[in-house]
Amino acid sequence: MIEIEDVDDLVDPVVIAAFEGWNDAADAASGVVDHLMRVWNARIVGAVDPEDFYDFQVNRPMVGTDDLGHRRITWPSTQIAVASPPELDRDVILVRGIEPNMRWRQFCAEILAACNELGGNLVITMGALLADTPHTRPVPVTGSATEPDLVDRLKLETSTYEGPTGIVGVFQDACVRLDIPAVSYWAAVPHYAASPPCPKATLALVGVLEELLEASLPLLDLPEDARAWERGVDELAEEDEDIADYVRALEETRDTTELPEASGEAIAREFERYLKRGDDS
Repeated sequence: MIEIEDVDDLVDPVVIAAFEGWNDAADAASGVVDHLMRVWNARIVGAVDPEDFYDFQVNRPMVGTDDLGHRRITWPSTQIAVASPPELDRDVILVRGIEPNMRWRQFCAEILAACNELGGNLVITMGALLADTPHTRPVPVTGSATEPDLVDRLKLETSTYEGPTGIVGVFQDACVRLDIPAVSYWAAVPHYAASPPCPKATLALVGVLEELLEASLPLLDLPEDARAWERGVDELAEEDEDIADYVRALEETRDTTELPEASGEAIAREFERYLKRGDDS
């Protein structure tokens, strides 16, 4: 079991989790938790034992030098951190790690037990997948929830996906079995620009988090990084006629298809977020 450091009682904490690997195209999902850990100055309070869940020939440990000049080995793991964001009236539990190589059910059970010990009462998982979507348009984000009231309140859906799944799907299933409310958000990353990072997809996931948490979150350099990423992919497309033609075809398909991002309701939500951020600046 995960040993949790002494933590003062958290206020109505929400769990935000992401895992590197199959569920994390271009590191877009894990990038969300990395960003939140940084801007909220999160404190790591526990970690899973990597010996139980990782194949070190697949996820190799890293050797390096620490701040004191000592040689140290860092083992692949999944960490749990806590934060008290000034923007929220509740605390946050952040789960950041790597999709395990074995014992997935035990892995999920240990993490959820630790979150329960900390008082977590809602789980939000972040994911990212490769898709036929143009980099020049808003990043599509789909969401699903396990509880009917969450589906209604957040205007999401109950997942109907059938097929292979990763640790995010197993983690959400474990929440259902333990009767823990859970929400899952997935960003679509252009498959022709799959090299990490993809700050535009990370920014899109932060945007839906703002809607769920009903607060403006610190973005720092994310918007500029997203614009720089898009300019970089523009240059890539300009240098390859086949890619340029493909992007134009994707744009035409996207623009002629009715999508949630193009709806009046979605535009209104985006405008409301903009106004809130203006009030906070």
